[in-house]
Amino acid sequence: MEASISMEIVHPHAAGVDIGSRSHWVAVGQSEQDVREFGVFNQDLFAMAEWLKERHIKTVAMESTGTYWQNLYAVLVAMGFYVILCNGKFTKNIKGKKSDVMDCQWIQKLHTLGLLSGSFLPDGKTEQLRTYCRHRSNLLHAAASTSKKMQKYLRLLNFRLDVVVKDICGLTGLLIIREICNGETNPQKLASLRHGNCRKSEAEIASALQSNGRKDYLFALGQELETYDHLQLKIGQCDKEIAKMLEEIIGSDDNKREHHLDPKPHKRIHKNTPKDIDLNLKSYQMFEGTDLLAIKGMSYATVLALIIEVGIEGIRKFPTAKHFASWLRLAPNNKVKYYRVKSPREATGLKLRLEMLPMP
Repeated sequence: MEASISMEIVHPHAAGVDIGSRSHWVAVGQSEQDVREFGVFNQDLFAMAEWLKERHIKTVAMESTGTYWQNLYAVLVAMGFYVILCNGKFTKNIKGKKSDVMDCQWIQKLHTLGLLSGSFLPDGKTEQLRTYCRHRSNLLHAAASTSKKMQKYLRLLNFRLDVVVKDICGLTGLLIIREICNGETNPQKLASLRHGNCRKSEAEIASALQSNGRKDYLFALGQELETYDHLQLKIGQCDKEIAKMLEEIIGSDDNKREHHLDPKPHKRIHKNTPKDIDLNLKSYQMFEGTDLLAIKGMSYATVLALIIEVGIEGIRKFPTAKHFASWLRLAPNNKVKYYRVKSPREATGLKLRLEMLPMP
């Protein structure tokens, strides 16, 4: 007698979507007529939603492919479907020759049997705030790259500003660079721009500012300075949008708005922290009375990351603190065999994985 294994159907009205850059393949069953291809334009997404309603679909599973899934996800959720976004590594296990038809049917089969779990997604307001902050982070990386290029051209001009100041984009460094780009070459005049908090004396700074007069390097330095100033302007605009978004979120919630907290003057504020935003107060209000900065080791950057990547509603999605720590990949990865730990591997470092899985 042959043994058979049957699996219980968990989601009887389920569909699977294989996300593509130019078209999406949808399966509502395992037969050929249960598969259709739709385009990626807005009218195509609504046509897909109407077709799914005609087939009495209630829940949809889709792969997280780049950023192509986001518009379809928003349309399906707005049309009343329960949508789960799956990590591609959990749906790429099919053997044999792959095709779009086989992929969407495989996703549909897994979802019907309840074998797929959805990735973490923040709420709508947090997602919008995250967009501003991630764009700001990209601008900061670009500004850091520009700073390195300025340092290179200063070195080629024989201006060893990086030796006598801690940060060439600090108060002293930028004043000197601007004068250099304006044509000033006198070391004493350049050194006189030294800020009072600078550790090096004017004589030490002047000795490091002996130019070789290369005009090509000077031109390139001026170009990089203009790029740096432009990026700083864009970062400032992002700060204003972030502040506006925080005010909108807090102002629309009475529970958040009623909380107030005294400032923490002992907390060091990094120069890349958003300007004109009291993150001490805003984080206290966003998390409804929880003082995150009272935790030892928490910085403004970490608090901002928690606000934009998870949010209070996102944290509530995790049943326990252990679940949250595991999602952050801060939990040990222990290989256990016969009730004995065979290969313990602790999480390397404390780098928070505070982006959505998958990253859009």
